[in-house]
Amino acid sequence: MRAQPNIALRPITTDDAPTIAAIRRDSRDHLAPWEPARGDDAHTDESALASIKAALERTAAGTGRSYVITDHARIVGGILINSLVQGPYFRSCSIGYWVARTDTGRGVATEAVRLVKDIAFGELELQRVQAETLVHNHASQKVLERNGFTLIGLAPSYLKIAGTWQDHLLYQALPKD
Repeated sequence: MRAQPNIALRPITTDDAPTIAAIRRDSRDHLAPWEPARGDDAHTDESALASIKAALERTAAGTGRSYVITDHARIVGGILINSLVQGPYFRSCSIGYWVARTDTGRGVATEAVRLVKDIAFGELELQRVQAETLVHNHASQKVLERNGFTLIGLAPSYLKIAGTWQDHLLYQALPKD
């Protein structure tokens, strides 16, 4: 799959809340199998704003970064750097991403992961990026593999997704990958 030159990342802002809420409402059924169960109020402008404020707090604390994925400046998804550690002996993070229902299958996630790897290994000078996928999420596994991630193992009952504790495959990328 070729790179998408119009796909970009930019830091999330509180002004993004209404757009993100609308996209996530429209994509609710599409995203539900891959995410923690969320109540009806999770797709409101207020909930999106609260989530963004929490993300900005993680950025200020140095434990995470949150970006919107854009296509010609139009928001089409999000990508997060979680569990960010920038210590002298351990420099690592985990990533997670989502793409709007209407924009899947076009290489958006693949390009967004490539771009976030550039941030992680460039600006943040990390030595490892981890990502986790549900065992049956073959599309996400392909996104990671296209970006040089390698499978490192199975984590039983890793995350509570769609209301159930589910096994995940763990992937990692190193700066040379």
